[in-house]
Amino acid sequence: MRLHIIARGKIGRSPESALVDRYLKRISWPTKHSELPDTPDKGRGGELPASDSPYKTIMLDEKGAQLSSVELARLLERWRDDGVREVRFLIGAADGFDDTARAGADKLIAFGKATWPHLMARAMLAEQLFRATSIIANHPYHREG
Repeated sequence: MRLHIIARGKIGRSPESALVDRYLKRISWPTKHSELPDTPDKGRGGELPASDSPYKTIMLDEKGAQLSSVELARLLERWRDDGVREVRFLIGAADGFDDTARAGADKLIAFGKATWPHLMARAMLAEQLFRATSIIANHPYHREG
């Protein structure tokens, strides 16, 4: 199953970009990282890229559930075992997602109650994906309690 981060905005050559790359390279599952313009602009790269079917969509959103690392791992593991070929993780622009977009997601998740800069959220997501796949593989990277 491919883990695909799709984010609005450019990360450029930044410390956050280095973190995203570092964690995505550690993941043994197929990964992809796509960037879209800050605002949807049909015909100019603003549309979501094509996906492998069947797929699931997780949006990072302030109204989302706060999952533990183990809970995220178990969700990914279940979807993988059910034959999902791709999980798309959407990170919106500065104004986030509207209710219509949220309704189209399979799951909304949040990284706590605090508001995080989009570049940090992307780095945190990459680390959590590495952690989740490590948990699934029984790798000692994650330590409980």
